[in-house]
Amino acid sequence: MASKKSFSAQNTAIKTRKSPNDIFITPLELAKQHIDMIDYEPHEIWYDPFMNDGSYYNQFPNENKVWSEILEGRDFFDFNDKVDIICSNPPFSMFLKIINKCIELQPRVISLVFSSHNLTPKRLQIMEEAGYGLTKLHMFKVYVWFGITYVLQFEKNKPSIITYDRNVWR
Repeated sequence: MASKKSFSAQNTAIKTRKSPNDIFITPLELAKQHIDMIDYEPHEIWYDPFMNDGSYYNQFPNENKVWSEILEGRDFFDFNDKVDIICSNPPFSMFLKIINKCIELQPRVISLVFSSHNLTPKRLQIMEEAGYGLTKLHMFKVYVWFGITYVLQFEKNKPSIITYDRNVWR
């Protein structure tokens, strides 16, 4: 079981780490809530690119599912199969690279956990320019994670529910 640190101690630990530790296991109930946010058809193929302990993959609603996990020798960045839904909690240290790979796979839905620091106008613009509108946003807090976190669902060829401004105001 993970030790419980104060917010200040967690913040200090993250800021002073020597290398990123991107393994933050999603609580089973939260992964299920994330999955349940997605409208899907029974034939659609679900993909968990960062399976780790299976908190997402094992709860996907059908048997049409695939996974990657670098610790098991199946690298997301080498994956090129056709999928309909990407649903996962990705490593935050390479978020832009992950977003670009998700777009390259061209699923109907991209639904990922975003830290508050990864939800930026630039990333929303990248998704929109690739034809993905933000259709659902859910905020939550996991005690041992850093800050407020979001589930963001992007759907191909759908309008976005959020607006943003990329100007830097002075």
